[in-house]
Amino acid sequence: MLSSTRFSGPTRRVLAAAAIVAISSLGITACGSTPAAPASSAGASNEKIGVSLIVKTTTNPFFVSMQDGAKKAAEADGVDLKLAAGKADGDEDTQIQAIENAISKGDKGILITPNGPSVVDALKKAKDAGLFVIALDTPPDPADAADITFATDNFAAGELIGKWTAAQLGGKKATIALLDLFDDKVVSVDYNRDQGFLTGLGIDTADKKKNGDEAKTGKYTGGKGGDYEIVGSQATQGAEDGGRTGMETLLSKNPNINVVYTINEPAAAGAYEALKSAGKEKDVLVVSVDGGCAGVNNVKSGVIGATAQQYPVKMAELGVKAIVELAKTGKKPANSEGLDFFNTGVELVTDKAADGVKSISTSDASKICWGK
Repeated sequence: MLSSTRFSGPTRRVLAAAAIVAISSLGITACGSTPAAPASSAGASNEKIGVSLIVKTTTNPFFVSMQDGAKKAAEADGVDLKLAAGKADGDEDTQIQAIENAISKGDKGILITPNGPSVVDALKKAKDAGLFVIALDTPPDPADAADITFATDNFAAGELIGKWTAAQLGGKKATIALLDLFDDKVVSVDYNRDQGFLTGLGIDTADKKKNGDEAKTGKYTGGKGGDYEIVGSQATQGAEDGGRTGMETLLSKNPNINVVYTINEPAAAGAYEALKSAGKEKDVLVVSVDGGCAGVNNVKSGVIGATAQQYPVKMAELGVKAIVELAKTGKKPANSEGLDFFNTGVELVTDKAADGVKSISTSDASKICWGK
Protein backbone atom coordinates (compact mmCIF):
# COMPACT_ATOMS: atom_id res chain seq x y z
CA MET A 1 0.00 0.00 0.00
CA LEU A 2 1.47 2.67 0.26
CA SER A 3 3.96 2.95 1.04
CA SER A 4 11.13 3.48 -3.42
CA THR A 5 12.47 3.74 -6.85
CA ARG A 6 13.90 0.87 -8.81
CA PHE A 7 13.74 -1.18 -12.01
CA SER A 8 16.40 -3.23 -13.80
CA GLY A 9 15.99 -4.19 -17.46
CA PRO A 10 16.49 -7.98 -17.55
CA THR A 11 14.51 -8.62 -14.40
CA ARG A 12 11.66 -6.38 -15.58
CA ARG A 13 11.51 -8.31 -18.85
CA VAL A 14 11.32 -11.62 -17.01
CA LEU A 15 8.58 -10.28 -14.74
CA ALA A 16 6.65 -8.88 -17.66
CA ALA A 17 6.78 -12.27 -19.37
CA ALA A 18 5.68 -13.95 -16.16
CA ALA A 19 2.79 -11.52 -15.90
CA ILE A 20 1.62 -12.44 -19.41
CA VAL A 21 1.76 -16.14 -18.58
CA ALA A 22 -0.06 -15.57 -15.29
CA ILE A 23 -2.90 -13.63 -16.85
CA SER A 24 -3.22 -16.14 -19.71
CA SER A 25 -3.06 -19.39 -17.77
CA LEU A 26 -4.16 -18.51 -14.24
CA GLY A 27 -6.06 -15.26 -14.09
CA ILE A 28 -8.27 -15.31 -17.19
CA THR A 29 -11.25 -17.64 -17.36
CA ALA A 30 -14.71 -17.20 -18.78
CA CYS A 31 -17.08 -15.81 -16.14
CA GLY A 32 -20.57 -17.30 -16.25
CA SER A 33 -22.01 -19.64 -18.80
CA THR A 34 -21.84 -17.19 -21.71
CA PRO A 35 -18.68 -15.13 -22.28
CA ALA A 36 -19.08 -11.44 -22.94
CA ALA A 37 -18.93 -10.56 -26.62
CA PRO A 38 -15.57 -9.19 -27.77
CA ALA A 39 -15.43 -5.47 -28.41
CA SER A 40 -15.71 -5.35 -32.20
CA SER A 41 -14.07 -1.97 -32.60
CA ALA A 42 -11.02 -3.01 -30.56
CA GLY A 43 -10.67 -6.38 -32.27
CA ALA A 44 -11.37 -5.29 -35.82
CA SER A 45 -9.36 -2.08 -36.08
CA ASN A 46 -6.25 -0.38 -34.82
CA GLU A 47 -8.25 1.73 -32.39
CA LYS A 48 -6.52 1.76 -29.03
CA ILE A 49 -8.20 0.34 -25.95
CA GLY A 50 -8.88 3.09 -23.41
CA VAL A 51 -7.85 2.39 -19.82
CA SER A 52 -7.70 4.80 -16.87
CA LEU A 53 -5.40 4.13 -13.91
CA ILE A 54 -6.50 6.06 -10.83
CA VAL A 55 -4.11 5.72 -7.89
CA LYS A 56 -4.41 7.02 -4.34
CA THR A 57 -1.63 9.60 -4.63
CA THR A 58 1.66 10.15 -6.43
CA THR A 59 3.36 11.34 -3.24
CA ASN A 60 3.86 7.67 -2.31
CA PRO A 61 6.49 5.80 -4.40
CA PHE A 62 4.35 2.64 -4.22
CA PHE A 63 1.78 4.19 -6.53
CA VAL A 64 4.39 5.77 -8.78
CA SER A 65 5.77 2.25 -9.34
CA MET A 66 2.25 1.07 -10.10
CA GLN A 67 1.94 3.78 -12.75
CA ASP A 68 5.28 2.72 -14.24
CA GLY A 69 4.08 -0.88 -14.49
CA ALA A 70 0.86 0.20 -16.18
CA LYS A 71 2.76 2.38 -18.68
CA LYS A 72 5.00 -0.53 -19.65
CA ALA A 73 2.04 -2.86 -20.18
CA ALA A 74 0.13 -0.18 -22.09
CA GLU A 75 3.03 0.39 -24.48
CA ALA A 76 3.32 -3.35 -25.12
CA ASP A 77 -0.40 -3.82 -25.82
CA GLY A 78 -1.30 -0.61 -27.66
CA VAL A 79 -3.42 0.79 -24.84
CA ASP A 80 -4.50 4.42 -24.54
CA LEU A 81 -3.60 4.82 -20.86
CA LYS A 82 -4.76 7.81 -18.86
CA LEU A 83 -3.32 8.48 -15.40
CA ALA A 84 -5.00 10.18 -12.45
CA ALA A 85 -4.34 10.38 -8.73
CA GLY A 86 -5.76 11.80 -5.55
CA LYS A 87 -4.03 14.85 -4.16
CA ALA A 88 -3.32 12.89 -0.96
CA ASP A 89 -4.09 9.46 0.49
CA GLY A 90 -7.81 9.62 1.31
CA ASP A 91 -8.73 12.19 -1.37
CA GLU A 92 -11.92 10.65 -2.73
CA ASP A 93 -13.25 13.67 -4.64
CA THR A 94 -10.39 13.75 -7.16
CA GLN A 95 -10.76 10.02 -7.77
CA ILE A 96 -14.51 10.39 -8.33
CA GLN A 97 -13.86 13.07 -10.94
CA ALA A 98 -11.34 10.79 -12.67
CA ILE A 99 -13.95 8.00 -12.79
CA GLU A 100 -16.45 10.41 -14.33
CA ASN A 101 -13.84 11.38 -16.92
CA ALA A 102 -13.20 7.73 -17.81
CA ILE A 103 -16.94 7.20 -18.35
CA SER A 104 -17.28 10.27 -20.54
CA LYS A 105 -14.26 9.27 -22.65
CA GLY A 106 -15.69 5.82 -23.30
CA ASP A 107 -12.82 3.86 -21.74
CA LYS A 108 -12.99 0.09 -21.79
CA GLY A 109 -11.88 -0.20 -18.17
CA ILE A 110 -10.69 1.42 -14.97
CA LEU A 111 -7.84 0.37 -12.68
CA ILE A 112 -8.17 2.02 -9.28
CA THR A 113 -6.68 1.98 -5.79
CA PRO A 114 -9.74 3.33 -3.95
CA ASN A 115 -9.20 6.16 -1.49
CA GLY A 116 -12.31 5.38 0.53
CA PRO A 117 -15.98 4.37 0.52
CA SER A 118 -17.22 7.50 -1.24
CA VAL A 119 -15.86 6.25 -4.59
CA VAL A 120 -18.16 3.22 -4.56
CA ASP A 121 -21.18 4.93 -6.15
CA ALA A 122 -18.98 6.30 -8.94
CA LEU A 123 -17.53 2.82 -9.58
CA LYS A 124 -21.04 1.37 -9.80
CA LYS A 125 -21.92 4.10 -12.30
CA ALA A 126 -18.86 3.13 -14.35
CA LYS A 127 -19.89 -0.53 -14.35
CA ASP A 128 -23.42 0.40 -15.39
CA ALA A 129 -21.89 2.35 -18.28
CA GLY A 130 -20.11 -0.81 -19.45
CA LEU A 131 -16.60 -0.18 -18.08
CA PHE A 132 -14.75 -3.09 -16.52
CA VAL A 133 -13.53 -2.04 -13.06
CA ILE A 134 -10.41 -3.58 -11.51
CA ALA A 135 -9.33 -2.56 -8.03
CA LEU A 136 -5.60 -2.69 -7.34
CA ASP A 137 -4.04 -3.11 -3.88
CA THR A 138 -7.17 -2.03 -1.96
CA PRO A 139 -10.54 -3.73 -2.50
CA PRO A 140 -13.53 -1.40 -2.34
CA ASP A 141 -16.23 -2.02 0.24
CA PRO A 142 -18.38 -3.75 -0.84
CA ALA A 143 -15.92 -5.78 -2.90
CA ASP A 144 -18.36 -6.18 -5.79
CA ALA A 145 -18.12 -2.44 -6.49
CA ALA A 146 -15.20 -3.65 -8.63
CA ASP A 147 -15.42 -6.54 -11.06
CA ILE A 148 -12.23 -8.00 -9.56
CA THR A 149 -9.37 -6.95 -7.30
CA PHE A 150 -5.67 -7.62 -7.96
CA ALA A 151 -3.93 -7.26 -4.62
CA THR A 152 -1.67 -8.51 -1.89
CA ASP A 153 -3.34 -10.69 0.72
CA ASN A 154 -3.01 -7.88 3.27
CA PHE A 155 -4.16 -9.97 6.22
CA ALA A 156 -1.47 -12.54 5.37
CA ALA A 157 1.09 -9.74 5.04
CA GLY A 158 0.25 -8.47 8.52
CA GLU A 159 0.25 -12.00 9.90
CA LEU A 160 3.79 -12.61 8.62
CA ILE A 161 5.25 -9.59 10.43
CA GLY A 162 3.26 -10.50 13.54
CA LYS A 163 4.66 -14.04 13.63
CA TRP A 164 8.17 -12.70 13.10
CA THR A 165 7.73 -10.21 15.94
CA ALA A 166 6.52 -12.90 18.33
CA ALA A 167 9.54 -15.06 17.51
CA GLN A 168 11.95 -12.15 18.08
CA LEU A 169 10.43 -11.26 21.46
CA GLY A 170 11.38 -14.65 22.87
CA GLY A 171 8.75 -14.45 25.60
CA LYS A 172 9.41 -10.83 26.66
CA LYS A 173 6.51 -8.50 27.31
CA ALA A 174 5.30 -6.76 24.16
CA THR A 175 4.50 -3.09 24.69
CA ILE A 176 2.91 -2.22 21.38
CA ALA A 177 2.34 0.93 19.33
CA LEU A 178 0.05 0.65 16.32
CA LEU A 179 0.56 3.19 13.55
CA ASP A 180 -2.45 2.71 11.29
CA LEU A 181 -3.69 4.47 8.16
CA PHE A 182 -6.89 6.37 9.02
CA ASP A 183 -9.05 7.22 12.01
CA ASP A 184 -11.87 8.86 10.05
CA LYS A 185 -12.74 6.13 7.53
CA VAL A 186 -12.69 2.35 7.24
CA VAL A 187 -10.48 0.89 4.49
CA SER A 188 -9.82 -2.84 4.13
CA VAL A 189 -6.05 -2.52 3.65
CA ASP A 190 -5.93 -0.68 7.00
CA TYR A 191 -7.79 -3.19 9.14
CA ASN A 192 -6.47 -6.27 7.32
CA ARG A 193 -2.82 -5.39 7.98
CA ASP A 194 -3.45 -4.30 11.58
CA GLN A 195 -5.61 -7.30 12.47
CA GLY A 196 -3.30 -9.68 10.62
CA PHE A 197 -0.35 -8.39 12.63
CA LEU A 198 -2.14 -8.90 15.95
CA THR A 199 -3.30 -12.35 14.87
CA GLY A 200 0.23 -13.34 13.89
CA LEU A 201 1.49 -12.11 17.24
CA GLY A 202 -1.13 -14.30 18.90
CA ILE A 203 -3.53 -11.65 20.20
CA ASP A 204 -7.26 -12.29 19.91
CA THR A 205 -9.10 -9.75 17.77
CA ALA A 206 -12.80 -9.25 18.38
CA ASP A 207 -13.81 -8.14 14.88
CA LYS A 208 -11.22 -8.64 12.14
CA LYS A 209 -12.79 -5.82 10.15
CA LYS A 210 -12.39 -3.28 12.94
CA ASN A 211 -9.24 -1.80 14.41
CA GLY A 212 -8.95 -1.12 18.11
CA ASP A 213 -11.57 -3.41 19.66
CA GLU A 214 -9.10 -6.00 21.00
CA ALA A 215 -8.23 -6.20 24.72
CA LYS A 216 -5.53 -3.67 25.54
CA THR A 217 -3.68 -6.06 27.88
CA GLY A 218 -3.39 -9.82 28.09
CA LYS A 219 -1.29 -12.69 26.77
CA TYR A 220 0.08 -13.15 23.27
CA THR A 221 0.55 -16.76 22.17
CA GLY A 222 2.96 -16.41 19.23
CA GLY A 223 6.57 -17.54 19.61
CA LYS A 224 7.22 -18.43 23.25
CA GLY A 225 4.22 -16.38 24.37
CA GLY A 226 4.12 -13.65 26.96
CA ASP A 227 2.31 -10.59 28.26
CA TYR A 228 1.29 -7.71 26.03
CA GLU A 229 0.07 -4.15 26.40
CA ILE A 230 -1.28 -2.06 23.53
CA VAL A 231 -0.35 1.55 24.27
CA GLY A 232 -2.60 2.88 21.53
CA SER A 233 -3.03 3.47 17.83
CA GLN A 234 -2.49 6.58 15.75
CA ALA A 235 -3.48 7.45 12.19
CA THR A 236 -0.53 8.28 9.94
CA GLN A 237 -2.19 8.81 6.53
CA GLY A 238 0.53 6.43 5.33
CA ALA A 239 3.05 9.28 5.40
CA GLU A 240 6.45 9.79 7.03
CA ASP A 241 5.41 12.89 8.98
CA GLY A 242 2.32 11.06 10.19
CA GLY A 243 4.46 8.16 11.39
CA ARG A 244 6.76 10.52 13.25
CA THR A 245 3.94 12.46 14.93
CA GLY A 246 2.05 9.27 15.81
CA MET A 247 5.15 7.72 17.34
CA GLU A 248 5.86 10.84 19.39
CA THR A 249 2.30 10.81 20.70
CA LEU A 250 2.45 7.17 21.79
CA LEU A 251 5.92 7.53 23.34
CA SER A 252 4.56 10.35 25.47
CA LYS A 253 1.94 7.89 26.77
CA ASN A 254 4.44 5.09 27.43
CA PRO A 255 8.19 5.45 26.85
CA ASN A 256 8.65 1.68 27.25
CA ILE A 257 7.24 0.76 23.84
CA ASN A 258 9.29 -2.06 22.31
CA VAL A 259 7.12 -3.12 19.34
CA VAL A 260 5.92 -0.77 16.60
CA TYR A 261 3.55 -1.93 13.86
CA THR A 262 3.33 0.45 10.89
CA ILE A 263 0.87 0.47 7.99
CA ASN A 264 3.65 1.08 5.47
CA GLU A 265 7.31 1.96 5.11
CA PRO A 266 6.99 5.76 4.93
CA ALA A 267 5.18 5.62 8.29
CA ALA A 268 7.90 3.28 9.58
CA ALA A 269 10.63 5.72 8.54
CA GLY A 270 8.88 8.51 10.44
CA ALA A 271 8.43 6.33 13.50
CA TYR A 272 12.13 5.50 13.48
CA GLU A 273 13.04 9.20 13.44
CA ALA A 274 10.89 9.76 16.53
CA LEU A 275 12.45 6.76 18.26
CA LYS A 276 15.94 7.96 17.35
CA SER A 277 15.22 11.43 18.73
CA ALA A 278 14.13 9.78 21.97
CA GLY A 279 17.26 7.60 22.05
CA LYS A 280 15.21 4.40 21.78
CA GLU A 281 15.84 3.22 18.23
CA LYS A 282 17.99 0.25 19.38
CA ASP A 283 15.39 -1.03 21.83
CA VAL A 284 12.37 -1.34 19.54
CA LEU A 285 11.19 -3.81 16.88
CA VAL A 286 9.68 -1.87 13.97
CA VAL A 287 7.73 -3.87 11.40
CA SER A 288 5.91 -2.80 8.27
CA VAL A 289 4.35 -3.73 4.93
CA ASP A 290 5.36 -2.67 1.39
CA GLY A 291 8.78 -4.03 0.39
CA GLY A 292 9.83 -1.15 -1.82
CA CYS A 293 13.52 -0.72 -2.59
CA ALA A 294 13.88 2.07 -0.02
CA GLY A 295 12.04 -0.05 2.55
CA VAL A 296 14.25 -3.06 1.85
CA ASN A 297 17.30 -0.83 2.36
CA ASN A 298 15.80 0.28 5.68
CA VAL A 299 15.51 -3.36 6.71
CA LYS A 300 19.13 -3.91 5.70
CA SER A 301 20.28 -0.92 7.76
CA GLY A 302 18.19 -1.84 10.81
CA VAL A 303 15.60 0.95 10.61
CA ILE A 304 12.93 -1.72 10.08
CA GLY A 305 13.25 -5.21 11.50
CA ALA A 306 11.05 -6.93 8.94
CA THR A 307 8.62 -5.95 6.19
CA ALA A 308 6.11 -7.83 4.06
CA GLN A 309 6.90 -7.25 0.38
CA GLN A 310 4.12 -6.73 -2.13
CA TYR A 311 4.24 -6.25 -5.90
CA PRO A 312 2.45 -3.16 -7.28
CA VAL A 313 4.09 -3.35 -10.72
CA LYS A 314 2.67 -6.84 -11.16
CA MET A 315 -0.78 -5.63 -10.03
CA ALA A 316 -0.80 -2.89 -12.66
CA GLU A 317 0.64 -5.01 -15.49
CA LEU A 318 -1.84 -7.81 -14.90
CA GLY A 319 -4.68 -5.29 -14.64
CA VAL A 320 -3.90 -3.69 -17.99
CA LYS A 321 -3.52 -7.08 -19.67
CA ALA A 322 -6.83 -8.27 -18.20
CA ILE A 323 -8.71 -5.37 -19.77
CA VAL A 324 -6.94 -5.92 -23.11
CA GLU A 325 -7.86 -9.61 -23.02
CA LEU A 326 -11.47 -8.73 -22.21
CA ALA A 327 -11.64 -6.24 -25.08
CA LYS A 328 -10.14 -8.70 -27.58
CA THR A 329 -11.73 -12.01 -26.56
CA GLY A 330 -14.51 -11.30 -24.07
CA LYS A 331 -12.78 -13.37 -21.40
CA LYS A 332 -12.72 -12.01 -17.85
CA PRO A 333 -10.12 -12.51 -15.09
CA ALA A 334 -10.92 -14.88 -12.24
CA ASN A 335 -10.11 -14.77 -8.53
CA SER A 336 -7.35 -16.92 -7.08
CA GLU A 337 -8.63 -20.24 -5.80
CA GLY A 338 -10.30 -19.93 -2.41
CA LEU A 339 -10.08 -16.11 -2.34
CA ASP A 340 -12.36 -13.26 -3.37
CA PHE A 341 -9.53 -11.48 -5.20
CA PHE A 342 -6.55 -12.25 -7.47
CA ASN A 343 -3.58 -12.72 -5.13
CA THR A 344 -0.39 -11.08 -6.45
CA GLY A 345 1.79 -12.54 -3.68
CA VAL A 346 3.72 -11.48 -0.58
CA GLU A 347 7.10 -12.33 0.98
CA LEU A 348 8.51 -11.55 4.43
CA VAL A 349 11.78 -9.63 4.13
CA THR A 350 14.31 -9.70 6.97
CA ASP A 351 17.96 -10.44 7.68
CA LYS A 352 17.02 -11.94 11.06
CA ALA A 353 15.21 -15.09 10.03
CA ALA A 354 12.90 -16.70 12.60
CA ASP A 355 12.22 -20.41 12.98
CA GLY A 356 8.91 -21.39 11.45
CA VAL A 357 8.43 -18.10 9.57
CA LYS A 358 9.31 -18.25 5.87
CA SER A 359 11.32 -15.23 4.74
CA ILE A 360 13.74 -13.91 2.15
CA SER A 361 16.86 -11.82 2.74
CA THR A 362 17.25 -8.15 1.87
CA SER A 363 19.72 -9.21 -0.82
CA ASP A 364 17.07 -11.32 -2.53
CA ALA A 365 14.31 -8.77 -1.91
CA SER A 366 16.31 -5.94 -3.45
CA LYS A 367 16.36 -7.82 -6.77
CA ILE A 368 12.56 -7.95 -6.99
CA CYS A 369 11.40 -4.96 -4.91
CA TRP A 370 7.93 -4.01 -6.10
CA GLY A 371 8.33 -6.27 -9.12
CA LYS A 372 11.04 -4.28 -10.88
